[in-house]
Amino acid sequence: MFSSEYDIIVVGGGAAGFFAAINAKEKQPNLKVLLLEKSKKLLSKVKISGGGRCNVTNATYSISELSKNYPRGSRALKKVFSQFAVQDTVDWFQSRGVRLVTQEDSCIFPESQSSQSIIDCFLNECKRLGVEIQTTCHIQTIRPKEQGFEIEVNDGVVNSRNVVLAIGGQPKSTGFSLLDHLQHKLVSPVPSLFTFNMPNESIKSLMGIVVNPVTTKIQGTKLMEQGPLLVTHWGMSGPAILKLSAWGARILNETGYKFKLQVNWLNNLNYSQVEIKLNEIIQVSAQKKIVNHKIDVLPNRLWLFLLEKIDINHHKKWSELSKKEYHKLVNVLVNDIYEVNGKTTFKEEFVTAGGIDLSEVNMNTMESKLYPGLFFTGEMLDIDGITGGFNFQAAWSTAYVVTSHIR
Repeated sequence: MFSSEYDIIVVGGGAAGFFAAINAKEKQPNLKVLLLEKSKKLLSKVKISGGGRCNVTNATYSISELSKNYPRGSRALKKVFSQFAVQDTVDWFQSRGVRLVTQEDSCIFPESQSSQSIIDCFLNECKRLGVEIQTTCHIQTIRPKEQGFEIEVNDGVVNSRNVVLAIGGQPKSTGFSLLDHLQHKLVSPVPSLFTFNMPNESIKSLMGIVVNPVTTKIQGTKLMEQGPLLVTHWGMSGPAILKLSAWGARILNETGYKFKLQVNWLNNLNYSQVEIKLNEIIQVSAQKKIVNHKIDVLPNRLWLFLLEKIDINHHKKWSELSKKEYHKLVNVLVNDIYEVNGKTTFKEEFVTAGGIDLSEVNMNTMESKLYPGLFFTGEMLDIDGITGGFNFQAAWSTAYVVTSHIR
């Protein structure tokens, strides 16, 4: 069992927790650092992230551009990123033997294409530096003392001059119960980064089809995104959907996840531009069947599906298309509408909008404005990013800033 007195206790054995513990011990080797995790498993979210590959960060090296990828916390994060940003993350991992590669979509992964590379790096660093780790630690309360904090763990008590909270995003406010004695203001958490369920839409029969890029909109709002769209057996996913769910997290929660999704299958082409494309096809393929001569970027199965959706006989020749059918075709290409009824967590990961109110945190140091020596990191703050490695970057950055200012 661990001892009763520490200089730093990190609560949470995830990405931000490990990054904070490692960097704190590396900067101040004489400090006693303890990392506590309530479950049996360490770094479980890192393990499954990116489909098991771990999307470490995103190759958005400009701080101003990087901060634009956070629906909540973008302005506050500029202070954080000025101290530790994407290039610092890349340098940190590569200096410890974890080679990274950048994909065409700017997502950065380990060269090994395995999250185990990140996990092994963290565990090895903890062992090298002497960070103590304890799992299956149920933390009941954290109480401030005259100097430092008292933490009730399992059946005992442990004390620390500093506490770093890195418990991650919580789906419900009850997940923050260990803060009951600290009286910090919470922004109620709601889900972010989720896919759309369409139980009554037949497009699910096209599961596996990817269209890239498309433009998606939430009807009746200003929410609009672009990117790849994946049709699934439950509805729709892909960045064009996930980004919408992030920016619209609170709006969509208020609808009960029942709303209409508009899809422009030709991305940024408008009605007139699509008319031009169709007219070009008609000119050269007037005596050809509509089903066999389509706009090139659309998958064949989707083209056939859209024709059937608007009751156009796909055996018709282009020259036989009526004016009414012509306009119905243009409309379904640029403004296809689907009923959404429910959501699904993205790849067993969850991200929440909400958490510790940033007005009560010094974003230059990540320290509580109410309790000196109490620090917050990662997704437990009212900070969340869109898909693409941005949430991990916020975790690394906030955790590193803590260790630069901890006493």
